[in-house]
Amino acid sequence: MTSSLLVLASSSAYRKELLTRLQLPFEVAVPAIDETPLPGETPDATALRLALEKAAAVATKMPGAIVIGSDQVATLDDEQIGKPGNHANALAQLQKMRGREVIFHTALCVWDGRDGTHQLQDIQTVVRFRDLPDEELDAYLRIEQPYDCAGSAKNEALGIAILERIDSSDPTALTGLPLIALTGMLRNIGVTFFQNKQ
Repeated sequence: MTSSLLVLASSSAYRKELLTRLQLPFEVAVPAIDETPLPGETPDATALRLALEKAAAVATKMPGAIVIGSDQVATLDDEQIGKPGNHANALAQLQKMRGREVIFHTALCVWDGRDGTHQLQDIQTVVRFRDLPDEELDAYLRIEQPYDCAGSAKNEALGIAILERIDSSDPTALTGLPLIALTGMLRNIGVTFFQNKQ
C-alpha cells in the first residue's frame, strides 16, 4: 500500500527534515490557506482546524495521494502565541514566557485521498522556560533568529538552552511534526516501514 504518493502539505523546512527520518519517498506541496485564528477559537481548535485545512487543500489538487498536514499553536494563559516575525516581537514573547509553562498544541492530520477519510490528533507539549535576564534572551535571538518559530524557541538548536523542561508523549511534536503519532496514523492506512531494500 505504500505505492500511493505521500505528500507533506507544508512550507516548513523543519517538518520536511523530520519527515525525511522515516525514509519514505514523499513530495512537498505548499497549501495556500488563511492561518488567522477564528474569533473565540480555542488554541487547540485552531491547530486542529488548520492541520485539516492544509491537508484538504493539497488533497484536492493531488487526488489519490496520502497528505500530511500539521499546525502548531503555542499558548500561555489560554492566549495564542504565534510566530514572532521579528526581533522585537520575539523578545517580547520570551520576556512574557520566562519562568513559566507554555503549552504547544501540535495538530496532525493524515488525509487518505484513496477514500477521502482522514485522521486528526492534537499532541500537547508542556514547556517550562528558564527565567533568564533580558541580555541573555536578546543574545539568544540575535544568534538563532527563530522568528519563524511559534514561541521563538527553536528547541532543535540553541533554543534548548532557554528551556528548563519539556513534557510530551512525542519528542518530535515540539519541532512541528509528531512522528510517533504520524507513524501510527500511517500504519492505520496500510503504510509499511522497514521494507527490505535488497
